[in-house]
Amino acid sequence: MSFLLSPMRRAAPKSIRAFSTTLPKPLARMTIVGRLGTDPEISESANGNQVIKYVVGSSYGPRDNRQTSWFRVASFAAADTPARGYLMGLSKGTLVYLEGDATMRTYDDADGKKQSALSLVQTKVEVLKRPQPSTEDNAEGGALGV
Repeated sequence: MSFLLSPMRRAAPKSIRAFSTTLPKPLARMTIVGRLGTDPEISESANGNQVIKYVVGSSYGPRDNRQTSWFRVASFAAADTPARGYLMGLSKGTLVYLEGDATMRTYDDADGKKQSALSLVQTKVEVLKRPQPSTEDNAEGGALGV
């Protein structure tokens, strides 16, 4: 005796809820792989909070016509945290993987012309490669026994 089994057919439930139960935010996320153009610096924001600022450059295009885009990044890592110490320990030339929340703002400059600025607030940073010490650093380190 043989039985013919057929798969159950059920209609997919109709959902009126979105995937997330949180309200959507007017926010864009960017991922950048590039090198630090400056050492990270601590400064104070307008409301008195400390912010770590740095620049990341990402290059694209053929070697003979390489272009670099520069991104200004802010991090709000709290004082006396490992994340802040890690970030402040990075130096110019470090290759990083960066994720950040991006917002575009428009403003009038001193001449009254409309300008646009992309603001990135770091949510994640990982070191991919540290810069090689220069030969001067190696010579000094050898002389100091470091």
